[in-house]
Amino acid sequence: MLSWQTAVERTVTGLGYDLVDTERTPGGLLRVYLDRVAGDPAGEFITVDDCEKVTRQLQHVLEVEGCAYERLEVSSPGLDRPLKRVADYERFAGTEIDLTLKVPFKGRKKYRGVLSAQGEGWRVVFSDAGADQALDFSLNEVREARLVPVVDFKGRRFSEPENAVSEVGGQESQGSGDEVDGGRNQ
Repeated sequence: MLSWQTAVERTVTGLGYDLVDTERTPGGLLRVYLDRVAGDPAGEFITVDDCEKVTRQLQHVLEVEGCAYERLEVSSPGLDRPLKRVADYERFAGTEIDLTLKVPFKGRKKYRGVLSAQGEGWRVVFSDAGADQALDFSLNEVREARLVPVVDFKGRRFSEPENAVSEVGGQESQGSGDEVDGGRNQ
């Protein structure tokens, strides 16, 4: 019989996903966070269909292996994805992260900057009082590291300029922002 951790890891990786983290609460909740592997041709974001696929397989595997749980939640790690393993740091080198150290360095535990590999360890380059600074660290010094969420609000734009003339519902519209439904202004 496999441990629940081994069963979850084998199932998630066997389905072609990256296991980011797992949580188990005393109340029986089992949470599984998964991500796409780097360079996945299916895209870079986890979808509801991905979560459903993994959930169904995990339900079956956990039952067969006799792993008790009350509720199973499978989801993406979110925009502020945690960095846990060396592979995570390697994959996201060159991106901005939030870093929290276990022990303060010069009175400071929290840093936000760009991650890079530095010899045997890692470096985060951050701006402090207008000047770039660098902090070298090893993974055993890290309490938590997460990606800084990047949200692009410019992703969806109207294909026509605001003042373009188009025909909607049999009438011309000047792009005034008025909604037109069946030729009647509402």
